[in-house]
Amino acid sequence: MGETSRSKPIVAILTIADNQRVFRGNKQNFIDIIKIGEELGTLVYVATTADLKLTGDDFPAYCYNVRTKKWQRRLVPMPHVIYNRVPYRKMEMQPDVQQTIQTCLKSRKVQLFNPAFFNKWSLFEWLNQTPDTRIYIPKTRQLSDVRQFESFVRSHDIVYLKPARGKAGRGIMRIERLQPGVDSAYLLRVQDDTAAQDTEYASIAELWPRVRSAIGTKEYIMQQGIRLARYNKRPFDLRTLVQKTGRGAWNVTGVGARIAGKASITTHVPRGGSINDPQRVLVSAFGAQEADRILNRVNTAALRIASRIEKQSGHKYGEMSMDLGVDTSGRVWFFEANAKPMKFDEPHIRRKSLERIIRYAVYLAKKNKRR
Repeated sequence: MGETSRSKPIVAILTIADNQRVFRGNKQNFIDIIKIGEELGTLVYVATTADLKLTGDDFPAYCYNVRTKKWQRRLVPMPHVIYNRVPYRKMEMQPDVQQTIQTCLKSRKVQLFNPAFFNKWSLFEWLNQTPDTRIYIPKTRQLSDVRQFESFVRSHDIVYLKPARGKAGRGIMRIERLQPGVDSAYLLRVQDDTAAQDTEYASIAELWPRVRSAIGTKEYIMQQGIRLARYNKRPFDLRTLVQKTGRGAWNVTGVGARIAGKASITTHVPRGGSINDPQRVLVSAFGAQEADRILNRVNTAALRIASRIEKQSGHKYGEMSMDLGVDTSGRVWFFEANAKPMKFDEPHIRRKSLERIIRYAVYLAKKNKRR
């Protein structure tokens, strides 16, 4: 690589090596980022945690040739900025991967952003600490024993059980009280890959062994169920992408409505959910004027939440997606945030999101150069 490449901002997309394939991760997503980087005068390549070196001049990485549509492994200069896209929690927690990430975080030569996946319980602890974000949080507790479980389930008509380190709706359970009263029967809905299974239990004493068996050794949280607004008789939430701009400030890149599948607990598209326009969905549920006000409240909530999460984490984040719900009264609720957002299918959001990744990386590169 010549001096021209070295004079450009250089961004490494960080992932891990793979024995079967060249590297792990969403290759098409990486290609899209590389293409936008090229358009915006930025060199972008894919580096694995095994190859990345912050000493010396060059190291091997994967470059994508837009003209031949092929990956090439070759020597590249050290990056100014590293965008962490290690795709899975288990991979990210491997000692050698952690060592690489920690080395990057401590280095004064590079800037790394989005260093880790979020833990759901940590998010709720962070957001509960200040009034301006606490207002968006449903009642949430860690699930530890039967006594705590019984108390929480008795206190709420609907309860969601969620893995603290879950992704894309995997492992979520929903408990609904079937009639008023202390000794009610309960309906347990367990989400699998495409649908959900319903089972009725006469009491909490009968329900608990099934829940404990499904949880196993995983860390879970319990969350108050919110009665969400509906579109065509199905609940929906708003998937919101928040990113840093080329000036380093949080901004809402886009909002997409996600409608729950017919037999699904969640609105996730891989679980049978569908995509819709947020304006259309909100107008249908609340009318045009109120829909505009709710969208403004959603944007305000997303920016407050992103700022608080980043501050509490103690690390640099350039983007996160979050699931925000709107209840039947129009109140906005926070359900979860993802530090490694999946791509948005809406074309206008997708294009803008790619540009913002590059522009934020260039901002970090310039900031580091001045430092």
